[in-house]
Amino acid sequence: MATGPFDLTGKVAVITGGNGGIGLGMAGAVAAAGADVCIWGTNPDKNGAAADTLARHGTHIEAVVCDVGDETAVGSAFARTLEAFGRVDACFANAGVGGDGRQPFHEMTVEEWQRVMRVNLDGLFLTLRGAAGHMVERAKADDPGGRLIAVSSLGALCGMARAEHYAATKGAILPFMSSLAVEYARHGITANSILPGHIGTAMTQRMQDHPKYRDAIMPRIPMRRWGTPADFGGIAVYLMSDTSAYHTADTMLIDGGFFRA
Repeated sequence: MATGPFDLTGKVAVITGGNGGIGLGMAGAVAAAGADVCIWGTNPDKNGAAADTLARHGTHIEAVVCDVGDETAVGSAFARTLEAFGRVDACFANAGVGGDGRQPFHEMTVEEWQRVMRVNLDGLFLTLRGAAGHMVERAKADDPGGRLIAVSSLGALCGMARAEHYAATKGAILPFMSSLAVEYARHGITANSILPGHIGTAMTQRMQDHPKYRDAIMPRIPMRRWGTPADFGGIAVYLMSDTSAYHTADTMLIDGGFFRA
């Protein structure tokens, strides 16, 4: 159990896409620090396995099936979360999909463009809208504070061939979160973005397995390794803790030094 400035006992986190990858890495860290956690994901089996993994930390863990691109589903998931926990102190909008990377931009279909927009941007909007509304209502009841966190990408800063739709969604997150930070600061609510670099997850497995891609990227990462989901635990705990109460409208790049090298 954590103690001191990073003790999250009594706090509740919602983490979309929390049943795997970076989301599960963050969920494990905040649970280990004492937080209760509700993970949202579309795969019931993965949700159950992730909940079992998180339960070993001894906090209250729930898993909710939710497609974040569906307004009704998000509303229902938030209602179920509040029913189970009574409050939400931090919302990590982490759910996302990648581009298929199989065709050049001039051959991209509208369906492929909208598939990525639906989850990465519409899902972000719907999730954080629900969280912000709940936090404002708490603030009006003399219980101010809250954390809105979005997972963007190194792709927000770097060009990504054959992934223009993915890069567009991740780039849009940065001014979106800064705007939330300005609007909701009066309620003690912070809003920040996390930008992962080259991270070893199921979503990036095809790139990890591609020799040409791997050999081009790895020498450019000063740490000389792929990042792991566990590398996002510390930033998740910090952003959820009271220690970060005056830290808002920021973009936090976690890429092993790649972008600045």
